[in-house]
Amino acid sequence: MKPPAPYEHAVTFQFGDSPELADELLALVLAGAKTATCGAVRDFGGQEPLPQIGRRDVVLDGRGQPACVIETTGVLVQRFDQVDEAFALAEGEGPYAAWRDAHIAYFERNGGYAPDMMLACERFRVVHVFDRGT
Repeated sequence: MKPPAPYEHAVTFQFGDSPELADELLALVLAGAKTATCGAVRDFGGQEPLPQIGRRDVVLDGRGQPACVIETTGVLVQRFDQVDEAFALAEGEGPYAAWRDAHIAYFERNGGYAPDMMLACERFRVVHVFDRGT
């Protein structure tokens, strides 16, 4: 399903690497607990460009349906081992140690992990929630 106007040309993406994780992380976003995310710089380009301050992206749920629109409020490209506790907590997925373990496992599943790998660390705010009939 294509996002409705005025977001029909926006970048669309799902959090995580499975429908279940996409829904779990989306729930944190919609509850206001998740206001940040990160991704390996190597994975950007093509369909999903690096985040840019002010850009609005459509977040899809685990079924690929538009769920909400986020606006990027900050971007910092840094090494994995430079991510601080404040950023990890803004991701809403638990304390720093839990964030670190979950992200190492995620990156290992998706192309490899290294402490010096470069991440695009994005802060965002929700600007629109779509009615999904749930």
